Amino acid sequence: MSPFGAVSSCSRLCSGVWLLKPGMQKMSSLHTAARCAARDYYQVLVLGGGAGGIAMTARMKRKVGAENVAVVEPSETHYYQPMWTLVGGGAKQLVASARPMGSVIPKGVEWIKSRVTALDPEKNCVWLENDIKVSYKYLIIALGISLHYEKIKGLPEGFNYPKIGSNYSVQTVEKTWRALQDFKEGNAIFTFPNTPVKCAGAPQKIMYLSDAYLRKTGKRSKANFMFNTALGVIFGVKKYADALLEVIKDRDIAVNYKRNLIEVRADKQEAVFENLDKPGVTEVHQYEMLHVTPPMGPPAVLVNSPVSDEGGWVDVDKETLQHKKYSNVFGIGDCTNLPTSKTAAAVAAQSGVLDKTISLVMKNEMPVKKYDGYTSCPLVTGYNKVILAEFDYNAQPLETFPIDQSKERATMYHMKADMMPLLYWNALLKGYWGGPAPVRKLMHLGLK
Repeated sequence: MSPFGAVSSCSRLCSGVWLLKPGMQKMSSLHTAARCAARDYYQVLVLGGGAGGIAMTARMKRKVGAENVAVVEPSETHYYQPMWTLVGGGAKQLVASARPMGSVIPKGVEWIKSRVTALDPEKNCVWLENDIKVSYKYLIIALGISLHYEKIKGLPEGFNYPKIGSNYSVQTVEKTWRALQDFKEGNAIFTFPNTPVKCAGAPQKIMYLSDAYLRKTGKRSKANFMFNTALGVIFGVKKYADALLEVIKDRDIAVNYKRNLIEVRADKQEAVFENLDKPGVTEVHQYEMLHVTPPMGPPAVLVNSPVSDEGGWVDVDKETLQHKKYSNVFGIGDCTNLPTSKTAAAVAAQSGVLDKTISLVMKNEMPVKKYDGYTSCPLVTGYNKVILAEFDYNAQPLETFPIDQSKERATMYHMKADMMPLLYWNALLKGYWGGPAPVRKLMHLGLK
């Protein structure tokens, strides 16, 4: 996903899954007293324990004191989801992506282990499970994005069959690797849905890794690779799209645009796609391996909420991240309607801007720091190759390093695989990483 941590908002994942994984049982939570709600009022209330929520919780702790901050998050486990691309490709272990939620919540901050059921910004409060009301002075919404496998006929029950996986869920990412290992002969199909998604490059990354694996194991000549995407382009930024098309041509991968997965017949190993240019017209493809990127959308609690736009996304100013109507409400990450890619590279940059926005609002001053839409996606094209895409709101490259980042590079792969997890756990989640802008500035100053 992103080199600065693709969005790790896992509050909708099954709690307690880490207990089932070997080696994870020894992890211990630092917050043993998590409860439904210790108090009914906090100066700063954060909704969501993903990358954006934890980063802002850490920043707010330093700003107003731990005793004045609470984070609402039902999940027991926090996942570094950018690693799942490599887990699905067999390059990393799932256990390495997980830590107990209590270990990433800043010490002293109240962990309200519950789900949000309603937001009432007119009364400065939210409602939790069991009709518990919690009030706030300032609210930060970081609820992430929801996966909707059920919108594809035949799923999620189809994951009970072999040959099918998905890197977007903790329950299915290891099935991707098994399907790849078990590949014998036939179609290897990779999908992109007709909805917004987190990390728009991830559906392709596993395709390139699968190609590399089958070449390494001598099976590539028996495989027909197919990327069926609901989009009309391979990538939204032309510079990187051109580079990816060269990779696709070199690796003999077929790309079918405006094809949306609508059904999986797992018992027959068939995938059904609708041709979006010809509504109602479908195509059925047999598969030997199928990687599904699910439809996604805003969390249910935000749909028809007073803080959301018509699509259900938190309605914030794209430069300050302050809510357009409620001045004491803010949003960050995948749950917002910011017109940029949904990655935690974006979250990192947003966190620095939002920190300054809230500081000024707390002083009754107007926000001045502006978010330029920076986001990033390290496009993994092999087990030691990455094209590092970085760009802004206008889909223009906004690169950190003084090199052509559209080239495949081993150094960028090691940055994604080895350096970024450290940066994620030790800087972003602790509220010290506000994106690469300072690095970019230093790099460019060094060239003058």
